[in-house]
Amino acid sequence: MDWLLSSLDALFEFPRWYAGAILGTGFLTYYLREAVKQPILACSNGKFKDFLLAHVPILQEKYWPTLWCFESRAQTVLASLLRSSFLPNIKYQREILKLSDGGQVALDWLEDGCPASAPVVIILPGLTGESQAEYVKCLVNSASRIKLRVVVFNNRGLGGISLKTPRTYCASKCDDLSEVVNHVRSLNPGVPLVAAGVSMGGLILGNYLASQFSKPDKPISAAMVISVPWNVFKGTESIEKPVLNLLLNRHLAGGLCKNIERYRLRHSKTIREFDKSYTTKQFGYKDVQSYYTDATIHDKLHKIEVPLLCLSAGDDPFQPLEAIPVQAAYKSQYVAIVVTARGGHIGFLEGLFPLYHEQYMCRLFTQYFTALFTDGSDFLDSVMKPANASCVV
Repeated sequence: MDWLLSSLDALFEFPRWYAGAILGTGFLTYYLREAVKQPILACSNGKFKDFLLAHVPILQEKYWPTLWCFESRAQTVLASLLRSSFLPNIKYQREILKLSDGGQVALDWLEDGCPASAPVVIILPGLTGESQAEYVKCLVNSASRIKLRVVVFNNRGLGGISLKTPRTYCASKCDDLSEVVNHVRSLNPGVPLVAAGVSMGGLILGNYLASQFSKPDKPISAAMVISVPWNVFKGTESIEKPVLNLLLNRHLAGGLCKNIERYRLRHSKTIREFDKSYTTKQFGYKDVQSYYTDATIHDKLHKIEVPLLCLSAGDDPFQPLEAIPVQAAYKSQYVAIVVTARGGHIGFLEGLFPLYHEQYMCRLFTQYFTALFTDGSDFLDSVMKPANASCVV
């Protein structure tokens, strides 16, 4: 017993700086071993993969997540808070597009300093996001920096636009996007059109690209998706886990309910409850399972026939690593999935002082779309007709 007491006395007399050094060394070792890694690039060997490796250098670098918030939920929440605090609102030119069923959507344009011949990128926000969402502003700023003309597609009822019909939007239906694409093309004949979708916006975009399977004329020449919930079943299960994931879930469900509050439907506490009580009924699905089966895109990669670059984090709380269709991407000549070890959901913060420079997802966005319009390749020429390359720097 005496030896135990003496050992405890010695422990408490241990210099605090020494204990701190041990803990700090352990933390830094864990960070360097588990968080800092070169991303996986899943794509079949061929022209698209060769093009990416030759012209998108970030893919061959290690991703260094911000040292003090590399945990998945921390990346997700703090990225949103920091961007909201430091990024000013963007002054867009708004266009209201009337849809064929009587509904309407807001298209927010940013074309400052870019010639009319510049390529156009359509940006699709996430579940409840709109053109002033912090992650959208990040991408818009990056697109503007490389002289792409930008249009943000705000889904029905979002971006300050009221609903004209009871119908809103869902992940499986891309007819609204199809009308937007056709409208943008009519305004810009002969100009390359690309797109980027974030989270659920990526689902809608993915389903749209899959719907163009075997069609000779591809309206969108190339695309990128970020933090897309590939397998909606797995994603829903993941975000229903207590405690932090479920809090994020309820926050998003609250945003969905607010969008349709005029219809006085029962308030839903989770996204699944909202889909059960509203989405399935509005879009004619028998049940939530039928809707999620239709919405998921992890099994549709073989139907996508334009270059699609996808960024996912292995620790995304909205989509577990095992649900990311890496093996399917290894068989695809058009789809490339980049998987970072860390990054959360639409996080991807890096550096000790995030926002002092372009963040990882925006650097990937910039390098990818710059390469598309400045570096020719037989693969790209077969699926798109690059416009004036000099408008992208």
